[in-house]
Amino acid sequence: MFEYRQGARQTEATGGSKVVSSLAFKPGDPGRGDLRGFVLYICIPSYNEADTVGVLLWRIRKVFQEYSREYEILVYNDGSTDATADTLQPYGDVLPLTVLGGKEHLGYDRALDALCRAVSARTRYPRRDAMITLQADFTDQPEHLPELIKRFEGGADLVVAERSVSPATPAPVRRLRWIASLAMRASKSIPGVSDPFGAMRLYRISLIRDLLKESGDAPIVHPGHGWAANLELLRRAAPLARRIETVAVDQRYDVRARETRIRPWADGLALFRPGRTPRTPSPTQ
Repeated sequence: MFEYRQGARQTEATGGSKVVSSLAFKPGDPGRGDLRGFVLYICIPSYNEADTVGVLLWRIRKVFQEYSREYEILVYNDGSTDATADTLQPYGDVLPLTVLGGKEHLGYDRALDALCRAVSARTRYPRRDAMITLQADFTDQPEHLPELIKRFEGGADLVVAERSVSPATPAPVRRLRWIASLAMRASKSIPGVSDPFGAMRLYRISLIRDLLKESGDAPIVHPGHGWAANLELLRRAAPLARRIETVAVDQRYDVRARETRIRPWADGLALFRPGRTPRTPSPTQ
C-alpha cells in the first residue's frame, strides 16, 4: 500500500509496511547540498520517540546546511503508539524524508533490516553511496556526522562511532558494556574496533547489498536479537570492508526524554548469540 505526496519519488513497500515518500529535493533546495557524486542515506529506527525525533531531524538539517552534502533521511516508525507519526508528517515538506513502517511493532532488529533493504532498493550507485544509522532519542548526536563522512570520503567502507563511558552513562548501559566485553572475548572480535556495540555507523551500501544477496529472503540480522542487531550487522559487514575506520564520540544520555530501554542481562545474553557468524551456503545447497 502506498501514499504519495505531490513530487514524491515512488518507493517500494518493505516487508508489507506502508511507505510514505516525502517531496523530493531538487538541486539548490535546502538539504540537497552541493552534488559531490554520492548520496548519504540517514537511517533512523524509531519507536515512541515523538519527544525527540522531530528535533533530531531539524538538527540533521542544520548539520547539512553547514556541511553541504546530498542526503536523504529514512525513518522507520516501528508501530509507535505515541505521536511519532504526527510529529514526522510536517517534516516531509521541508526535508528529503521518507517514513517507513506500519501499525505493528516489529522490534529494532526488524526495523534495521527494513532500512537496509529500503536503502539498497533506492540507491543507484551502491559503491558510491552510504548508509548511516543512528538512534532517534538524542543519544547519538547529529553533529558527529561530518566526522564519519570525512572518513568515508577518504576511502573507508565502514566507519564506526566509538563511545566513551562517563559518569553520565546510565548504570544499565555500563553493565551491558561490561557484559558485552565478555561476549567479545568469547567470540570473534573485529580488528581495529574497540566499541562494536553502538548504533551510529556508516556503511558503504555495496556492503549492505552483498549481505542481502547472501541472506536472500531471510533477515539480514537474526530476528529476536533486538539491541544486539547492531553488533551482528557490524560483524557481518566487517569482513566485506576493504577499510574500516573509527571515530571517537561522546553520547548524550542527559538530553534524552526517557529512561534507557536497555536490559543489561537479557540484552547481554543476546550478544552471545550473534557471535556465531552465519555460514555462507555452498553452491550445492
